[in-house]
Amino acid sequence: MADPRGFLTTPRETPRSRPVFLRLRDWREVYEEFENPKLEKQAGRCMDCGIPFCHQGCPLGNLIPEWNSLVWSQDWKAAAERLHATNNFPEFTGTLCPAPCEAACVVGINGDAVTIKRVEISIIDRAWDEGWVTPHVATARTGRKVAVVGSGPAGLAAAQQLSRAGHDVVVLERADAIGGLLRYGIPEFKMEKWRLDRRVDQMRAEGTEFRTNVDVGVDVTVEELRSSYDAVVLAGGATAWRDLPVPGRELAGIHQAMEYLPYGNKVARGELKTSPITAEGKHVVVIGGGDTGADCVGTAHRQGAASVTQLEIMPRPSDTRTDANPWPTYPMLYRVTSAHEEGGERLYAVSTVEFLGDEDGAVRALKLVEVRSENGRFVPVEGSEREIPAQLVTLAMGFVGPEKAGLVEDLGVALDARGNVARDASFATSVDGVFVAGDMGRGQSLIVWAIAEGRSAAAGVDAYLTGRAVLPRPIEPTDRALV
Repeated sequence: MADPRGFLTTPRETPRSRPVFLRLRDWREVYEEFENPKLEKQAGRCMDCGIPFCHQGCPLGNLIPEWNSLVWSQDWKAAAERLHATNNFPEFTGTLCPAPCEAACVVGINGDAVTIKRVEISIIDRAWDEGWVTPHVATARTGRKVAVVGSGPAGLAAAQQLSRAGHDVVVLERADAIGGLLRYGIPEFKMEKWRLDRRVDQMRAEGTEFRTNVDVGVDVTVEELRSSYDAVVLAGGATAWRDLPVPGRELAGIHQAMEYLPYGNKVARGELKTSPITAEGKHVVVIGGGDTGADCVGTAHRQGAASVTQLEIMPRPSDTRTDANPWPTYPMLYRVTSAHEEGGERLYAVSTVEFLGDEDGAVRALKLVEVRSENGRFVPVEGSEREIPAQLVTLAMGFVGPEKAGLVEDLGVALDARGNVARDASFATSVDGVFVAGDMGRGQSLIVWAIAEGRSAAAGVDAYLTGRAVLPRPIEPTDRALV
């Protein structure tokens, strides 16, 4: 264990954010450096709790008490080894994961949880700085070829595991760069892309081949895919977005979040000088109160929006856990992200009724109404309709599953009741030799689940191709409903 009295004597501390007026001038990550001595003391707060419920909170089964103890004792290299034992990409989860492990931390029952996420990102940053992260090249090749369709966190995790197991792995990505939502859906201020680039370089050195601008089902037929590879992993994500079919939806200036956010990343990386969809000088309305909506809020701030308003149909969450949301479940609390710290207004329990346009066919305002929940439905509150200005609207209402046209339909894989690709305990689909990982089979979920599923699917593929059981499987059959 770490410091036996650390959780009693050391208060929780997290890094400070850079001042808002400074960070709105760039796209860099928002947090300042957190000195190692402070970090070691924070790791020392990890108590000898007997049963580490943080393991239950983490889909990857990260060995959190072990690497906390190693950091506290200043054995950073060993901590990095324990961190990599369960997680291919700690820098992705360390920046982007909402930390269900911290929600399940025993210290958090009646105090402030251990800063697990901050310890995680500090370990991996130190490991890269010290040169401890190196390619793991397989010592023997199997001669089997595997195609991974999609290069988000699930696809990358599956590909890296399979390459290290000795298979010849090719990752096919329809975008012009590797990374999926990590590349074009997550703004730079949440995770700078050099973190992704160095992992892709590591994977190339391990033998993974990457091909971009390849839309499987269009540029490569399903027949060509199946005949060229011994196994296929579907990791294309849940990219079918939820729309808002209300009057005025056809007006110019209304965009899906994933039509808007990628341009911000391209500008931040110098690939574009300006975004063709910009919030500059406009009243911006973001419909959807989740993480993607917050990403739109932060992007609009950096583009110089006149105002930003975020709408959520659900009521405002509680500031503290309710009886229906006890420890160690993930708490549905009111949270203020870095994007919300930067300004704007958040409206809860409201629904969009209509988009109003100007004489040029562009959106000028949005009509909304307050709602209340009644028998499981949202009912408008009489007399609560009002208009708010909106020259740019982004729809960030989540995703409804994978796109069906093309790859999914051509493969003929079975779907589950929610329209996701169905799979069994080994992550195999109904089509022989075809597996699925991440949001494409699970539905829209967290990055930590995507990495865990990618690792588990890789274990299923390796067993299918070789009959052996050598790769770790963080998600066991008992952890999920089988289809």
